[in-house]
Amino acid sequence: MQRLLTSVAVATLLTACSSVSNLSSQVGYTVPPPPESVSGFNPKPGWTTTKFAVAAANPLATDAGYQILKAGGSAIDAAIAVQMVLALVEPQSSGLGGGAFLLHSNGSVVEAFDGRETAPAAADENLFMDAEGKPMSFYDGVVGGRSVGTPGTVRMLELAHKQYGKLPWSQLFAPAIELAEGGFKVSTRLNALLKDEKYLKNDRTAAAYFYTADGTPVSAGSTLRNPALADVLRQIASQGANALLAGPVAEAIVRKVQTHPTNPGRLALSDLANYQVKKRDPICFDYSAAGKAYRICGMPPPSSGAITIGQILGILNNTPAATLSLASGMGGVSGTVAPAPSADWLHLYTEASRLAFADRNQYLGDPDFVEPPGGTWMSLLDPGYLSQRAKLIQVNGPSMKTAKPGVPGAVKIAYASMPDQPEHGTSHISIVDSYGNAIAMTTTIEDQFGARLMTDGGTGKAGGFLLNNELTDFSFVPKNAEGQPVANRVQAGKRPLSSMAPTLVFDKNTGQLVMSGGSPGGQLIIHFTAKTLYGVLNWGLLPQQAIDLPNFGSLNGPTLLEENRFAPATLEALKTRGHEVREMTMTSGLQAIVRGQAHGMPLWLGGADPRREGVVMGD
Repeated sequence: MQRLLTSVAVATLLTACSSVSNLSSQVGYTVPPPPESVSGFNPKPGWTTTKFAVAAANPLATDAGYQILKAGGSAIDAAIAVQMVLALVEPQSSGLGGGAFLLHSNGSVVEAFDGRETAPAAADENLFMDAEGKPMSFYDGVVGGRSVGTPGTVRMLELAHKQYGKLPWSQLFAPAIELAEGGFKVSTRLNALLKDEKYLKNDRTAAAYFYTADGTPVSAGSTLRNPALADVLRQIASQGANALLAGPVAEAIVRKVQTHPTNPGRLALSDLANYQVKKRDPICFDYSAAGKAYRICGMPPPSSGAITIGQILGILNNTPAATLSLASGMGGVSGTVAPAPSADWLHLYTEASRLAFADRNQYLGDPDFVEPPGGTWMSLLDPGYLSQRAKLIQVNGPSMKTAKPGVPGAVKIAYASMPDQPEHGTSHISIVDSYGNAIAMTTTIEDQFGARLMTDGGTGKAGGFLLNNELTDFSFVPKNAEGQPVANRVQAGKRPLSSMAPTLVFDKNTGQLVMSGGSPGGQLIIHFTAKTLYGVLNWGLLPQQAIDLPNFGSLNGPTLLEENRFAPATLEALKTRGHEVREMTMTSGLQAIVRGQAHGMPLWLGGADPRREGVVMGD
């Protein structure tokens, strides 16, 4: 098949060499043309490949993964190259200073790699409580060193590479190093986010890198170089994750966190040195759609993504939702005609969501600290339990508005429900290689630009990388008025609850991979991913068509609808049923790769979100 993004000649693997002084020549990496501009909703064509495919949030990152796959690399190899380029060109969302969840399938076994950040050993449940015993405001907690957790992405990728890598670790950094040194074109999206950003200029290193002398952000289309990041990447390429988690780079991270002038944090060198990646059993559940049987796999806690999506889909299958097709109406941008979910289907979906999010906020947390109800997380996905929960939905009646948690399993755990709290950030990568491997990886520094702290890694050069604010994914409030603890409260060494939902779908009967997908978007990740799964599996849409559908959901409160994407009659029908409808910007960043067939030949169908700048590439 032809290459799916205009670029230069494909990469070929040359001499395998441990030296990192001439990385770009070893993998034949060549810088592709600059990314497309981003302005709201730019329709994407969808893509078709036969051998392999990579989907990522920025064309430069996708291209890096493509060139690694073309050079004989595995899905893991490509994911490493993609992540390192994202750290450069999409610094607001992920990078060296954050964490990630990775699902990997080798065609027979699915493994879950947990690279989630951890709370420092010196942290306690009152980390985000003020002197008067009240929770801090969200951004008072975010901005500064207090919110920074121990980063895990690089250590996680290193472990996965040891198991599934094919190219030498050192060579996978060549694209990011070359782009960091030679410069990349600032995307319209990055420029727009910098214009709206309130706090980043307060960090001297970040201000010098992202803004000009008069305080205006670097302009879209201008060339931005990051020699500090290039230097740090060289160190990681030659020394592995230890180069980030020990030595001068680690010392620079800790110094940045602990010496913040108004909001210092508790991260210590020992936290970085002691960080451990967790390999966990994935959450897998059966799902039937359109007469076919599937096995859907996702991350277990501390991710809430797979369990909450599984609950939503399972509850829906106990309602008439499957009998409702897409409606023809105002599903397009700004009132244009395109398919969209009907009011009847949205009623059922958002009611199921309320029930699922009630359980999420009550029971889920780091499994090393939180006991699952009934002794197993699968109690929340038990078919009998989901059938019971579905009975609370009035199919033809009014909305429940707010649901209460259920009682899964034999024992009710005495946790308090977590108060509503913002959750942001992230980027998603989906890759299938020519060896039969597939990955779904969601990666994050949490809020836009993280803790608004940039470190040069002790290099003394311009640029660097941003640090996460992942600790604000913990509940600021550790217990309720009755003294019951919140499962997702801050504790030393604990991993905060996440909504990241990297997902792999398999044909239950054959075990063959059907789909890899996921999205950024905070708690709305769950709805963005569920929408795409439902669109592909239930409504038979191509991945691009499913991604293009209007966004929607509920976090156990109002019914949320993507603004200007639903017909007035749909909104009115929901309001008539008692829904508190809120139209809002819902900027998903979905990526999906789906197995297809044409003329009896297998192929891969790719989709990328028109709301962001991602693309799919492959042969």
